Amino acid sequence: MRLPSILFASLIVVLLVSPAWTQKPAPVWPAFSGLESRATGEWWKKKPTQRQSMDLNVPRDEVVAFAVYTTHRNIMKMTAQFFPLMPDEAKIARLELKQDGEWQEVARQPIQELGWSAHFRIEDWDQTRHVEYRMRHGAKAQFEGLIRKNPVDKETIVVGSLSCNSSRTPGPRSQMIDNLKRLDPDLLFFAGDQSYHHREHTYGWLEFGVQFRDVLRDRPVITIPDDHDVGQANIWGENGKKATTPQGPSGGYFYPAGYVNMVQRCQTWHLPDAFDATPIERGISVYFTSLNVGGIDFAIIEDRKFKSGPEGKIPKMGPRPDHITDPKYDRASVDLPDLKLLGDRQLKFLDAWSQDWTSTEMKCVLSQTAFCGAVHLHGTEGNRLLADLDSNAWPQTGRNKALASIRRAWAPHLCGDQHLAVVVKHGTENHRDGPYAFTSPAIVNTIYGRWWWPENEQAGENPVPDSPLPWTGDYLDGLGNKISMLAYANPPNRKDEKQRGDGFGVVRFNKKTRKIKFECWPRFADVAEGDGGQFPGWPITIDYRDNDGRSPVGWLPELVLPEGERPVVQIIDSTGQIQYTVRITANKFRAPVYTLGSHSIRLGRDKADLKLIEDVVPTSRDADAKIQLRFED
Repeated sequence: MRLPSILFASLIVVLLVSPAWTQKPAPVWPAFSGLESRATGEWWKKKPTQRQSMDLNVPRDEVVAFAVYTTHRNIMKMTAQFFPLMPDEAKIARLELKQDGEWQEVARQPIQELGWSAHFRIEDWDQTRHVEYRMRHGAKAQFEGLIRKNPVDKETIVVGSLSCNSSRTPGPRSQMIDNLKRLDPDLLFFAGDQSYHHREHTYGWLEFGVQFRDVLRDRPVITIPDDHDVGQANIWGENGKKATTPQGPSGGYFYPAGYVNMVQRCQTWHLPDAFDATPIERGISVYFTSLNVGGIDFAIIEDRKFKSGPEGKIPKMGPRPDHITDPKYDRASVDLPDLKLLGDRQLKFLDAWSQDWTSTEMKCVLSQTAFCGAVHLHGTEGNRLLADLDSNAWPQTGRNKALASIRRAWAPHLCGDQHLAVVVKHGTENHRDGPYAFTSPAIVNTIYGRWWWPENEQAGENPVPDSPLPWTGDYLDGLGNKISMLAYANPPNRKDEKQRGDGFGVVRFNKKTRKIKFECWPRFADVAEGDGGQFPGWPITIDYRDNDGRSPVGWLPELVLPEGERPVVQIIDSTGQIQYTVRITANKFRAPVYTLGSHSIRLGRDKADLKLIEDVVPTSRDADAKIQLRFED
């Protein structure tokens, strides 16, 4: 790796103590006087409360709280999170790496007082070896960890999938941490609601980091904020407009852009650079991007940021603008043509991402919440909703556009938010023609319970054979979206912490077999017991090809390439629309197609950019038609 060319031998920080520190500091955002108050102003005078029991005034040799990092295409990015610093303490973080057995300082960065984070970026990073790091402050404070090599040589890449870290149960997550260490994921994905402290993100982010730092310190981590992280009950971001209430149904963000940007900086700065970093309204930043770990390429999308809010756009059909309870409502009436879900910019990103297979074997999409309404009972067992517009089930047209983009890469979808673990197979035109999706359970499920509970208490068509769960099969959600339920983890008793449905997900991507295994572990499980310790209905294993579930109308002639070639293949129908782009598993491939008429085939090694074969007509699957080809030198 290339180290900075100039390393300061010493740094002299002169602090001028002005009379301003003898006065009570003004709020950062005067219109929101209590916002972020625990970690700003004279924070050291503020004592812990019942809900905020962690003392931020830690011993000064413990002020480096934790760090999170990613490595991607030879760039290492790291965010170091600090406890608040005293006015007379240096606001400088120092990153050291172990080189030939010795610690060497490689960079210094300012600690930003709003959020108390520091950010490091090193280019020309060598991803082929492990590197020990430590983050330092002052004479004694430090946090140590390991920047792992990219596990390209591993056959199976393991991902931990978590979300919804309830603040009503503070303190350590000891058994979950022990289980995660045993499972040793190559990547940790936190899908949102790392904090429920709303107006005190720095406090909540520190609480989360302290709880999980023993697994954060030595592997790449994706953290993406959701609604509660930025202080809202729900978010329909509408490109950054100002929301009228923190409940959010009018669309937009309620708290100042500076607060939202602070949250996003602390949680997402360490992710690879954004695909399109242009801020949205009011200067709110974006972070949608991709991360490749061990040959699995993860698209990281922001499914709240551009989404339309329901209030004032569709009639109110329930107790809230976003809850539909009227059984006679017209589903089509809420799917208006101007409504947005992912938005044009993110659809453009997914289109580009699905076609770029550089160093990639399989793909996967990560976001905050589910592209369906896989929940019937909300909050309490007596509260039945037909539709919850906070989920990505709405608007339906936007949902189907998103699923079509995901399907074009044969990618599954991982998310959180719903407080109920489920695995579904999506449908758009027909049941099961879309990708699979796994919603992880809540880390701690005390905030808001949810249940999958069909009103007729009957299985759907095509139920899962021999499932221990009674209600699997094909259903319509409350907005008319087609879903096939494969597994769900209803909480039997939310008053008992061992029966609330708390837990976490694990996903295993086998690059050799192209199998993807979904695991769902209760919070207090013992992973040493094996698969039997999981929630009933799990594990579930799928073939990555089945993330495009359409029924083929024919197959193109078999492509035959020289031994050892495994190119990227793109199939384009007669209208010019890309059907899918994938890396094939061998030097032979018979492409399924879903429309009649001639097709085009594009091929390449990382992108489909080297060969174009036009006017290819579908045949039957067992036809003896072949296309022999090789790439030019």
